[in-house]
Amino acid sequence: MGCTQISNAKNVDNSNSYRPPEIALKTAVTPTNSSEPLTIQWSSENPDEKYYYYAHFAEIEDLQANETREFNVTWNGIQYYGPLVPRRQIINTISSSSPRTCDGGKCRFQLIRTDKSTRPPLLNAFEVYTVIQFPQSETDESDVGAIVRIAETYALSRINWQGDPCVPQQFRNLSSSGLAGTIAAAVQNLTQLETLDLSNNNLTGGVPDFLGNMKALLVINLSRNNLTGSIPQALQREGLKLLVEGNPRLCFSDSCKKPHKKKIIVPIVASVASAAIVIAVLVLLLVLKKGKPAILQGLHLLPRTSSMNATFAEKNSRRFTYSEVDLLLRVHHTNLVSLVGYCYEGDQLALVYEFLPNGDLKQHLSGKGGRSIINWSTRLQIALEAASGLEYLHIGCTPPMVHRDVKTANILLDADLKAKLADFGLSRSFQGGVESHDTAVAGTLGYLDPEYHSSGRLGEKSDVYSFGIVLLEMITNHPVINQTSESSHITQWVGFKLNRGDIVEIMDPNLHKDYDFNSAWRALELAMLCANPSSSKRPSMSQVIHEIKECLACAKSVIGKNLELEPQEIMSSDTSMVPMAR
Repeated sequence: MGCTQISNAKNVDNSNSYRPPEIALKTAVTPTNSSEPLTIQWSSENPDEKYYYYAHFAEIEDLQANETREFNVTWNGIQYYGPLVPRRQIINTISSSSPRTCDGGKCRFQLIRTDKSTRPPLLNAFEVYTVIQFPQSETDESDVGAIVRIAETYALSRINWQGDPCVPQQFRNLSSSGLAGTIAAAVQNLTQLETLDLSNNNLTGGVPDFLGNMKALLVINLSRNNLTGSIPQALQREGLKLLVEGNPRLCFSDSCKKPHKKKIIVPIVASVASAAIVIAVLVLLLVLKKGKPAILQGLHLLPRTSSMNATFAEKNSRRFTYSEVDLLLRVHHTNLVSLVGYCYEGDQLALVYEFLPNGDLKQHLSGKGGRSIINWSTRLQIALEAASGLEYLHIGCTPPMVHRDVKTANILLDADLKAKLADFGLSRSFQGGVESHDTAVAGTLGYLDPEYHSSGRLGEKSDVYSFGIVLLEMITNHPVINQTSESSHITQWVGFKLNRGDIVEIMDPNLHKDYDFNSAWRALELAMLCANPSSSKRPSMSQVIHEIKECLACAKSVIGKNLELEPQEIMSSDTSMVPMAR
């Protein structure tokens, strides 16, 4: 590539997330032949090599009133961003939010001037990072969540994790750490743990049954604590070394354990559960003072009567088991529909949850029912809130939960358009947070994880896939399944459009191009990453949240600058997904 270097003595504002050296931004290169693209290319011996790149732009030449510098950014011939107009003495940064591969090991980054540009493209600084494949397997996300919760439970401030929180030697041995209270339930999520040393602490309560279900455990040291009761039979197995000396009120038989109240309660619970057979989704109409009606969304538990069963069968009402209702009692998060209370009269039980007056997200995307068409920033905010609700289910619940039916119709909006996930009728719990096998695959066509559908293996990444489809639907307002098109599924349709490199054709036309292109590109890449057919390549919901926050910051920065149409910088994303520029 022939190029010409230009420079300017004036300082360039480099105050963005990357802060490249000011001295580098004072210089730039342009193609020697002004009509040709500015090309950077290299070769790799490994055709599967993956790269992250960061390109920094700032206009350092004094352009005349009739001069324009505008160009598109391409990677291996596919347009990634543009058109871009560098800002005068202010940095713009374009980065890849996901790793890029090269065609046959040949990489080509190009800046191509547009037809209306009178000046050639310009580049101030360019950084490329190679993705390093570590030989060891990745840390399981449920392990990370479990360790974080254990540290919070016992206020383990002495542990300073840098990088992988499962590696530090000081966490492998929690002996003599001043731990107080009961043994944290989050321990059961460390399914591959082989040695658990909790000796010489102030732990109280009983030895939990879940330790017996942790089949990988070889050594458990609970010596010199204040534990009480009997040791679970499951812990008295061959091959497990159990150390419990120094707990005077702990024994190996039930003789030292007081009668458990649950033995009295079980028949009562059983009788209530047997009376509550049919659970249907209803809208409860409650009459307030002065006869004014109020609508509350809720789950209604009815006694077994043939007339009622027939009535709800005619209305195609969904039937729930008692344990699905029980899930609602265990989830408490600002972005999940919450229980308001219950009504228990005679043999009738009703669960009532909050009413959200703005309906569901699907209505607002289509404008049906007189609903407003929400703008780009609001869509990103709703996506962020829905993702936060899912993250809570995945790592905030014990045991973790998978929603299994994430879709735009199940994202409800309150009076302020705050998003809340609803409809937990298909949700499933995970004992120990590990992937389970589900013979009865459930979900909504189009949103259903294809890997889960084919194998029956259910995990948190199944929700991530469904969320990716939701995000694509929010970006494009395109049908998730379109039987009239060759590219019937939304991922196929978006993939076809992406190859043409024009994001305008992908974005919802109802937005009337009123969005930041940087933010839109980044959100689109995130959605396609979530909807990857392989679950191992999908991000976690925590990573998704970080990325959406970056998209939202980009979008809001444009609004804060009087809706400038100039592209804004792409901020750094979660370091677990992309490297920081240096």
